[in-house]
Formats: sequence, structure tokens, C-alpha cells
Amino acid sequence: MPKHKKLRKLNHLPSIEGFKPFGIPMHKLDHICLLFEEYESIRLVDYENLTHEQASKIMGISRPTFTRIYDKARKTIACAFVEGKAIIIEGGNFLTENLWYRCKHCHRTIKSDSPITECNNCSSSDIKLLTPNK
Repeated sequence: MPKHKKLRKLNHLPSIEGFKPFGIPMHKLDHICLLFEEYESIRLVDYENLTHEQASKIMGISRPTFTRIYDKARKTIACAFVEGKAIIIEGGNFLTENLWYRCKHCHRTIKSDSPITECNNCSSSDIKLLTPNK
């Protein structure tokens, strides 16, 4: 029987929904999924310049688990880059201190301590909860 995956702690919401190759309409592209915890691993190591040991402590997971997540993230990004695929950042096995939302109208990301029903930027009620329910 598989072991239950430990939730990964995430502190930063991506400011974008994904990434796509220049000059090709999204509807003509295949896409690949980058999980939120994979995004966080890239952010911590390649952007914040932390070691795998430091990053694993921040995410509340073991160093080997962190390395597996980071390696998968790098392979996903490399695949998208080499094969010209779009990257969609979504899903995963994580927890956060706040609720994260994305407005489907203005595409802003919203961090909130409590549930919300509309975007604080454009007042649209067309928002999507990105984090697991608390």
C-alpha cells in the first residue's frame, strides 16, 4: 500500500497562471502541468539561491523528497522549452497559511486570510480557489 504523501508547505503564490512560447496562440499549443510545489522548489533553489537542505526545511519535507520534486520540476520545464509546450501551474499536494484565489476576469492572484467571493482588484465574482479547502 502506498505511503500517504506529506503535504508540502508553500509560502509564495505564482504571479502567473503559466508560461507559453512566444508568438504561438495558446489554443494551438500542447501544455504540460507544473505543480505548485514544483514551482516553489524552483523558486527557492534557483531564484532565492537556497540549498536543497534549506528549501526542504521551509517546505516541511525531507531533503530527498525535495530533490525529487525539484528534479521533476526541472524536467517539466525542460520538456516545455525543448518541445515548445505551454506550462500551466496548477494542482499538487500542498498546504498554505492563507487561501489563494485567481480571478478569471483580470487574472490577478489574491491571497486572503478568509474566504472571499469577489476579486479585490476588479470586483469580479468569477474567482477560482487555488488552495485546498481548510
